Amino acid sequence: MYLGQEFPVLGNWFFIHFTENPGMAFGMEFGGEYGKLFLSLFRIVAVSAIGYVLFTLPQNTPKGLKICGSFVLAGAIGNIIDSVFYGVIFNDSLNQLATLFPEQGGYSSLLHGRVVDMFWFPLIEGVFPDWFPIWGGEEFLFFRPVFNVADASISVGIVAILLFYRNFFKNQPSQSN
Repeated sequence: MYLGQEFPVLGNWFFIHFTENPGMAFGMEFGGEYGKLFLSLFRIVAVSAIGYVLFTLPQNTPKGLKICGSFVLAGAIGNIIDSVFYGVIFNDSLNQLATLFPEQGGYSSLLHGRVVDMFWFPLIEGVFPDWFPIWGGEEFLFFRPVFNVADASISVGIVAILLFYRNFFKNQPSQSN
């Protein structure tokens, strides 16, 4: 697919939409070449720390917490793989189909690639009423973000930890001195 190309999967509410995210969540990015390098290195350090914590958790740690943490770890690793290697093995996909292992090399160097996002669910489209503060009369689209499997894995893991935190630790003995 070329950048921006899309096709419907289920009517008008689920599309495969090819986009490349140069930064982090919602396309936010640090400035310049060094910002992207810092982001890539930070991701690697953070994933290493999450992996270390998961593998050194005590035996009696709730299984659900380990599973949720594994979702976060797996998703983060997936996004790192894209960020580290995608720019090296593909050429640019702007107005053309990207080529795997092009002769002239990829569109960027190691650690400077973009993350591929493809799932888009434009569930509700409409116009804010004129009386609505700030955005009155403007168009809106709910759910605007385009994401990938790795993003979904991270989100599911974090939301599940937040939702089930009390259940994970309700039978744990208290730590008192």
